[in-house]
Amino acid sequence: MKSIYLLGATGSIGTQTLDILEKYKDLYRLVGVSLGIRNPKLNERIIEDFKPEVVCLRNESDLAYYESKYKNIKFVYGNDGLIKIATHSKKGLLINALMGSVGLEPTIAAIKSKKSVAIANKETLVMAGDLIMKLAKDYKVSILPVDSEHNAIFSCLQGEKIEDVLKITITASGGSFRDKDRDQLMNVTKEEALNHPNWKMGSKITIDSATMMNKGLEVIEAHHLFQLPYNQIKTVLHKESIVHGMVTFKDQSLKAVLGSSDMRMPILYALSYPNHLDLDIKPLDFDAIGQLTFKPMDFQRYPLLELAYQVGKKGGLYPTVMNAANEKAVELFLEGKIGFLDIERRVIEAVETFSENKENPTIEEILETNKKIYERVGS
Repeated sequence: MKSIYLLGATGSIGTQTLDILEKYKDLYRLVGVSLGIRNPKLNERIIEDFKPEVVCLRNESDLAYYESKYKNIKFVYGNDGLIKIATHSKKGLLINALMGSVGLEPTIAAIKSKKSVAIANKETLVMAGDLIMKLAKDYKVSILPVDSEHNAIFSCLQGEKIEDVLKITITASGGSFRDKDRDQLMNVTKEEALNHPNWKMGSKITIDSATMMNKGLEVIEAHHLFQLPYNQIKTVLHKESIVHGMVTFKDQSLKAVLGSSDMRMPILYALSYPNHLDLDIKPLDFDAIGQLTFKPMDFQRYPLLELAYQVGKKGGLYPTVMNAANEKAVELFLEGKIGFLDIERRVIEAVETFSENKENPTIEEILETNKKIYERVGS
């Protein structure tokens, strides 16, 4: 039985991971978990259903209640608590389903405690991809992608040599406003932005999908995961979200993974790799689908995607600057403090005015820059 540590259990990826762990209780044991603050009933249901050994709460003020109710469980809290989950004594797999830069330090801690990491937290690899991949190699652990696109490409590459790859292609649904031109984006609302046509996701990633920043983060993530230069990483609009990722080889043959828009499929593969276990989801019906469409990516329509390529090529602290600026700008939009197009403006301005780059930044320099840019964009 494999020990599982799940960070971000009450988010979209987290709850779907719990569905899988419930189905395969004979294969996986939830040893450690971090919970949220918005749904206390869900928190208690997770504790009672899975009986983990260690639980991380968001706030210290909640400790007394949980410790009195669940006396046989160790409770920790805050960012330090996330690291305690990641370094718990039992070996196993850490699933990082946290949202934002908070996922970086627990990932590093898990690797150093010799746990493999199934990563759904894009920001970790965007901010510190070189360091993370080197640490994983040094500590002889695996980094397994959970994002549907990277998971698909990872699957396509099984049994292949990376030097035989001509390019990889990441597909994009286009997000909530894919049928609108830029002039129509001036007065769009938060509610409209959160209405994704294909996927059920958390608020932040849904907004990132609408700006195409999500795809930009995935491009940088793919660069680190698969050790490919940016000119071999392509993006394409694919409204149906059925083809999740493609690999083209030097002989012009192509592999692709197709599947329903259900994140449980890539989550399960990351958990069960290299096996494919049974999953009760709706199968593809090609008679009903009829056709699949693909369109080239328009950087003028989606300037943040072009920015991500530029930032990825510059490297150093630039990806951290872009990510921190985006994280704060999306937060401001969701709070109703700025408009949708202001997200782009603030992110682009933060990158263009940054002049303190370092080629091989330390974790401390990455975290310091992240905090500085986050605060600056919010001021």
